[in-house]
Amino acid sequence: MEAQNNTSYWQQHVDYSMDVNVDVEKYQYSGTQKLVYTNNSPDVLSRVYYHLFFNAFQPGSEMDMRLQSVADPDGRMMADGKSRIASLSPEEMGYLRVNSLTQDNQAVSFVEEGTILVVELIKPIPPGGKTTFEMTFNGQIPLQIRRSGRNSSEGVALSMSQWYPKLAEYDFEGWHADPYIAREFHGVWGDFDVKLTLDKKYVVGGTGYLQNPEEVGHGYETPGSKIKKTKGKTLTWHFKAPMVHDFMWAADPDYLHDTLKVENGPMLHFFYKNDKEIVENWKKLQPKTAEAMQFFNKNIGDYPYEQYSVIQGGDGGMEYAMSTLITGGRNFGSLVGVMVHEMAHSWFQHVLASNESKHEWMDEGFTSFISSLCMDQIMDQKKENPFAGSYQGYYNLVASGKEQPQTTHADRYELNFAYGVAAYSKGAIFLSQLGYIIGQDKLMETLRKYYQDFKFKHPTPNDIKRTAEKVSGMELDWYLTDWTQTTNTIDYGIKAVEADGQKTKVSLERIGLMPMPIDILVLYNDGTQETFYAPLRMMYGEKENPYPNLKRTVLQDWPWANTNYDLILDKELNNVKAIVLDPSQLMADVNEENNVWQAQE
Repeated sequence: MEAQNNTSYWQQHVDYSMDVNVDVEKYQYSGTQKLVYTNNSPDVLSRVYYHLFFNAFQPGSEMDMRLQSVADPDGRMMADGKSRIASLSPEEMGYLRVNSLTQDNQAVSFVEEGTILVVELIKPIPPGGKTTFEMTFNGQIPLQIRRSGRNSSEGVALSMSQWYPKLAEYDFEGWHADPYIAREFHGVWGDFDVKLTLDKKYVVGGTGYLQNPEEVGHGYETPGSKIKKTKGKTLTWHFKAPMVHDFMWAADPDYLHDTLKVENGPMLHFFYKNDKEIVENWKKLQPKTAEAMQFFNKNIGDYPYEQYSVIQGGDGGMEYAMSTLITGGRNFGSLVGVMVHEMAHSWFQHVLASNESKHEWMDEGFTSFISSLCMDQIMDQKKENPFAGSYQGYYNLVASGKEQPQTTHADRYELNFAYGVAAYSKGAIFLSQLGYIIGQDKLMETLRKYYQDFKFKHPTPNDIKRTAEKVSGMELDWYLTDWTQTTNTIDYGIKAVEADGQKTKVSLERIGLMPMPIDILVLYNDGTQETFYAPLRMMYGEKENPYPNLKRTVLQDWPWANTNYDLILDKELNNVKAIVLDPSQLMADVNEENNVWQAQE
């Protein structure tokens, strides 16, 4: 019998070449796209799908309908209690239309279904095969309502994200042709070669390395060099972006453009409106951006590109390849906070790139976790628990009764509130609590190994779990299963503390369905303290002492099925002052009231 080897990994590859003309007066554009698609899958592909994101910004679209039916719609997308998309005129709405499409020079049939283009291939693409798609397309840039669009609330002319026909991802699960309803994305890695022609007064920033800086100028040229004078009213900007899964750009005639080189790191670019209200904050932001880049390089792994751009635009903060769009009219702390969060996505979404529609917590949650640590350091916050906000958000959701499992598709949460907490708060706790289970050093080692092993590979939830198992030597399937696939909660309590001759018996209980190992801190009347550790049997392992200055006793394993567990202290009851379960407060116990026992005065 042949040995089985089921560790084979594959992913598709795209190479885009686009040449686009933009009419900044009419907010319309037209372009050509050549896409070389490599089918690295073991499957024969007889159709492909493209995303046409801008079609979401039309009255009656799925995004519009969802906005009108969800109980807690995104406030940015509403005006006077009504959907802003519903009231867009033909001149204000967005669209993206494919006018012609060929496969290896032969016309193919295609049909537009909302934000998805369904393409039936002339000839199927065999495993290992390549094919070339060439298309002409045109689009209209919608009023800025969500992420992309024209004339944002801060007056940015063009925030151009999700703007081109983008091939959908095909992976081991099949096609991911998700309609654009609200949320996040999944894309195919490849190389982008993009030429943008628009009014020469506009300054452009975004994904990719500018190939013609001496023609363009606008702060890209080598200091001291002369810019070539061009005839006519337009300029063509030529960008190349290697190994990215998206391409964003923004443009405005009033952008200031600053650069800052990170020591042993990339060149940072900053684009922001020449508005005296914000200029000082944007200048102060620049060294903080370099500090954040160095923090993430050290704690996750090296940023793989030579450039990163922070650009004023959009409607809050949204990450893209090698860049981010953030709103600029914020107080300084908020400006740093949104920059840090979006930059952290460069690792978790733009290099690791888990499927955000299906596993949004792996991106938003991990980003929230690492950005909380980063803010604590670069803003010198010195918080006792940097993740306290995440825990509070999670507890609020549990108390509301509206929690859904993290395995819920990002578009299909009943409430935006439930999505936000599941993705950001509960996602961040997945890591902070993992540190409680395996130890903080092992957690940070897990993150670095996860990045090293899975960068550019679209990891799944199992991959972060397996990485943590390899680093810690523990079995963690129970943790991934209960935390992400159910709404089981953690609730351990101190049931009773009683004299037991010259000793003290502490009766503990498991009330919630989710298993956990337990740290117990005991304080005595003479001022001394010690800790006890009850490992969870199904972990088949133990973490190192998280409190090395205190004596720790490792107890018998606590099997999950046993709802009760007794701890015998070698001290008389009248010597015991207090007992605390999980002094770190990193275990997301939904009822903290039964975690503390204090002797009666």
